[in-house]
Amino acid sequence: LNMKPSWLVIWAGTLFLKPVTADCNTTSQTVTCEMFGKNLSNIPNNLFQNVTKLSLKNNKVSLEDGDKEILRSFINLTELYLNENVITVLYNNSFCNLTNLVILDISNNRINTVHKAAFAGLNQLSVLNLSYNTITQLDSDVFTSLRSLTVLNLQYNFLKYLHIKPSFKLIRIVLAGNPWTCSCELHDLQIWLTTSNVTMENENNTTCTFPNTMEKFSIKTAAIQQNDCKIEKASLENTANSTSAIKLKSSDLLRALTPNNITGSNGTHAELPLFGKSWTFLAGVLGFVLSTTFLIFTAVKCPTWYHYLISYRHRRLEESDLDMFEQEFSDDMSSSPVSGTNDNDTIVVFEKIHEFVPTEDGFIEDKYIDPYVTEES
Repeated sequence: LNMKPSWLVIWAGTLFLKPVTADCNTTSQTVTCEMFGKNLSNIPNNLFQNVTKLSLKNNKVSLEDGDKEILRSFINLTELYLNENVITVLYNNSFCNLTNLVILDISNNRINTVHKAAFAGLNQLSVLNLSYNTITQLDSDVFTSLRSLTVLNLQYNFLKYLHIKPSFKLIRIVLAGNPWTCSCELHDLQIWLTTSNVTMENENNTTCTFPNTMEKFSIKTAAIQQNDCKIEKASLENTANSTSAIKLKSSDLLRALTPNNITGSNGTHAELPLFGKSWTFLAGVLGFVLSTTFLIFTAVKCPTWYHYLISYRHRRLEESDLDMFEQEFSDDMSSSPVSGTNDNDTIVVFEKIHEFVPTEDGFIEDKYIDPYVTEES
């Protein structure tokens, strides 16, 4: 009786630690797990580690970090089916530890982005199915690590063009159902399709969507002018080079004008925060234009203002100034001898001079008016 509780504990622990095998078929050499239609949101972590085929079809797996960690433990996996799930992004190293994987099916998901190293480590992968997703662009280096790949299925995505390197080797490719644009961007794919030994399945339905003049033409035989592509490529390269040169000059100018360091209170150099380069460059150009405009405006207008101020420096004639003028005139007339004149002439002259002085208040004396001209008039 005393042994029964210990046996019960051992039995319960065995049941708890034993991997779930309800959906796995075990043979002498392989373990096949079919877990489709279970409404799973994550890959189960209590499966046999030596599983060779794992099917998680028609679930809600998103292949996040936790799922990738679980997948790395299945080092013997040769077939993986993740079709009809909710995967949106294939991140780098999503299957990095599955070195024995031969078939990977991730069709019928919501994949719109495939990172460049998403399939890194899949050295034995032969069949890759990415059909029925929402992929709009694929980098040419995505398939570089797939040295054993023979079948690639990309049908019914949103691909308009696809750059494939000439060294890429395939036996079969499926490209139907994409909105292909038969322009220079598709020329590399067309050359690869015609020069390699690859078989393009469903070629009659793999046609151009744009431009309208090439609609319904096969992307393999559509008339894409190679000379036009060379001209377009050269113009794009020149534009890119000129843009790069302008950016380099702008950055050099900003580095020359902006101090990189300031001296702190402890004698050390603290780095200044950097603002957006485009904003700083625009502010510099705007300041230069405004300052230049102000200098030009000042240079043009200063002579006019100077002449205006000099021409109108005047003051009101006061009564004291009039008395002083008469006194000075009398002294001058008495001290300077005038030959051939008499008292009557002197009086006449004084009266004429006296008449020249205005008797009304409010007139302005202007030093530019010649008194002798007024006198003659």
